[in-house]
Amino acid sequence: MAASVNASAINVALVGYGYAGRVFHAPLIRATPGLALHTVVSSRPEDVHAELPDVRVVGDVEAMLADPAIGLMVIATPNALHAPLARRAIEAGLAVVVDKPFTVTVAEARALQTLSEDKGGFLTVFHNRAWDADFLTIQQLIRDRRLGRITRFESHFSRFRPQVRDRWRERPGPGAGIWYDLGPHLADQALRVMGRPVALSADIATVRSGGGADDWFHVVMRFADDSRAILHADMMSTTNLRFVVESETGGFVKHGLDPQEDALKAGALPGGPGWGVDPRPGVLTTVDADGRRTEEIVQGPPGDYLALYRDVRDVWSDFSPSIPDHQRPVPLNRAVEVMELIEAGLVSARERREVVLEE
Repeated sequence: MAASVNASAINVALVGYGYAGRVFHAPLIRATPGLALHTVVSSRPEDVHAELPDVRVVGDVEAMLADPAIGLMVIATPNALHAPLARRAIEAGLAVVVDKPFTVTVAEARALQTLSEDKGGFLTVFHNRAWDADFLTIQQLIRDRRLGRITRFESHFSRFRPQVRDRWRERPGPGAGIWYDLGPHLADQALRVMGRPVALSADIATVRSGGGADDWFHVVMRFADDSRAILHADMMSTTNLRFVVESETGGFVKHGLDPQEDALKAGALPGGPGWGVDPRPGVLTTVDADGRRTEEIVQGPPGDYLALYRDVRDVWSDFSPSIPDHQRPVPLNRAVEVMELIEAGLVSARERREVVLEE
């Protein structure tokens, strides 16, 4: 792999310049020292050059793969293309970052993991919401033992968008809908905090008039100690609840979304002054042995999506096939587990039953 890295930076090819590529990946790649956005694969070169005049644009993946200067390929295409493009990149010897969801099916995810391991390749998934300010705060509270054993973890991601948009995510098709769009983020967060559930129940629906793909889900995960994780998202909500974490010593409640996506949409420089600082920090409520309640506003660490690409740069630069999976920015085992939860949710919603997960 080292032969495909130039003297000063890892050359990156971004495949896809829709919302994810334009708003998330391109700015974050360009703001990460040691990474250079070298090529964009897009059928709309004029749109790319209007914002990135110094970046080469090619019309197909094969033209990009023919360039030996490329070391890392980032896939930000419609979800159904993730698996075939990742396979092609791995076979070509490139390092790969796949936007979430990793794949459309568990079988595809497992096959890519096996292929990457067999080829000794670098593959990871863009679960950037693990670097949201509020989620980093929850992890800090857990590390500092300010929350006891967690009995309920709720992760919500809802917006009020009653009008259906004409875009692939909201039209019928493989990998479309809010469960594939936001479910991986929330499932990844639940796995990081709670571990693997033993079962889940999912209700997935299309509630907006004229909707072509699901735009509402409510999922309950059950764990071996009888604790629960609740994942909820919908496009018809005027509330802004984000997290509820209840434990044996108290709880944490957070409203409002992490500010990084809106900042990226507005063209703010990733990592600049005030980047990722949560304008609406959450509230920690503790209850002592005598039942006395104490409430505290907790301003945790700022959100940091750049950390994911810094990890990609650092791990890939020193990468060898023997590197432990847990040292990847997003371990492949967890990325596959996320897809197992996504697929189990589809089965649960379709068959209207709790799905018991394999150990």
